[in-house]
Amino acid sequence: MPEKIIILDFGSQYTQLIARRVRELNVYCEIHPFHHLPEFDNTVKGVILSGSPYSVRQDDAPQIDFVMLQERFPILAVCYGAQYIAQKSGGEVKASSTREYGRANLGFIDSENPLMKKISSDSQVWMSHADTIASVPDSFQIIASTENVHVAAYQVKNTNVYGIQFHPEVTHSIDGKQLLENFLVDICACSQDWTPDAFIETTINGLKEQLQNDKVVLGLSGGVDSSVAAILLHKAIGKNLHCIFVDNGLLRKGEFEQVLESYKHMGLNVRGVDSKERFLSQLAGIKDPELKRKAIGRVFIEVFDDAAHEVQDVKWLGQGTIYPDVIESVSVKGPSATIKSHHNVGGLPDFMKLKVVEPLNTLFKDEVRRVGKALGIDASILGRHPFPGPGLAIRILDDVTPEKVAILQEADAIYINNLKSSGWYDKVWQAGAIFLPVQSVGVMGDERTYEHVICLRAVGSVDGMTADWSHLPYELLGKISNEIINNVKGINRVVYDISSKPPATIEWE
Repeated sequence: MPEKIIILDFGSQYTQLIARRVRELNVYCEIHPFHHLPEFDNTVKGVILSGSPYSVRQDDAPQIDFVMLQERFPILAVCYGAQYIAQKSGGEVKASSTREYGRANLGFIDSENPLMKKISSDSQVWMSHADTIASVPDSFQIIASTENVHVAAYQVKNTNVYGIQFHPEVTHSIDGKQLLENFLVDICACSQDWTPDAFIETTINGLKEQLQNDKVVLGLSGGVDSSVAAILLHKAIGKNLHCIFVDNGLLRKGEFEQVLESYKHMGLNVRGVDSKERFLSQLAGIKDPELKRKAIGRVFIEVFDDAAHEVQDVKWLGQGTIYPDVIESVSVKGPSATIKSHHNVGGLPDFMKLKVVEPLNTLFKDEVRRVGKALGIDASILGRHPFPGPGLAIRILDDVTPEKVAILQEADAIYINNLKSSGWYDKVWQAGAIFLPVQSVGVMGDERTYEHVICLRAVGSVDGMTADWSHLPYELLGKISNEIINNVKGINRVVYDISSKPPATIEWE
């Protein structure tokens, strides 16, 4: 087992970002809700306490026995965590007289302190809190201050307990990565040996031990996650992995054939299943996006189960579940009532009676790509944009018909091909065309038309948690619009979505 850092989540919007920054320093870490503590075995090297939307002054504020933790591990307490330890140790936390949000500069730094080593004087940090630590007990040593925040950082004397009121994990904190490295390497003595190659070796060995000679079925989608999961399983159990790629009639244009062709060169045992008519018949007349998802999920399980039964003595279902899906399912707030159906973890029906194996459930999306690159997977697969599980069904904001799917596939193909030929595809996190449930008046030749509208969506992001709309050149947008309107019968208007996430989502449904 690799050494690890435990991050205890009090509900902060930045908790996943802390984990990402720790892993960028080649240190493995796990996020756990503060009220569901993990086993603290001898692989744990330190603990990070996250921020929180709560105030430590609230009666229902999250509580934790940090004394028990500090007796065993170094602690870095961020924002709420820092205020909590200060208050519980006899300090005072009160509502700030000035709103402490945004950029600030560390006017005072104790550069001799191990946490503040190599932090530049006047270093910019990011504040995000309404409360502030007004005073600390004599057992605390202040190690950093800003103009407005006297206790910007502290150490509990003669211990490895540190608290900071700013957020080192955000890029606005210029020396945040250095501070985290100081904590991880100098204070926790982490060896920084968690790399893609180390992950691959450990995972393959673990899969061999777990699966032995058992057979595994895995549903391939053509995307990054399922492809990397498949290769890891293939390297562990070879021909005992049986991959199934289902054509639900809602894929991109020509995708079924292209994906099957790409997998031929990877040595995988893949079977393609054409179920277009079965899916589309079950979607007839359904407009509600959640009902679409449920229908697609139900039919997929039926189709997949039929295909899986053709493999004798299967005992495992392989899945490409990644870490954000796991975190969301066991978050501080509990499983969200608004999690989309196709994102739920553990949705396997009882009748399949298969055990689940998830080789990627500790990785973020960018880590999956790095592992895939180390495995030698083709860049065309690793660079593919994310694509929704229900496919084009949730990019048709109306009932789904074969005619609408065909229109959207043609428009989407023109859009994506232009992004690739212009060099913009790899600069964009995700792009796709949306079929809108409106028609508009147009003029083609000497005739008035009343036809459909296509919306183009392109966003930049790191992991899909937040996203900004991509500023595609006007000339490129004009070329795409012109090609779609001239070549896709049924479309006479193209628009571009300039909404960011939040408040909008990447997909429309």
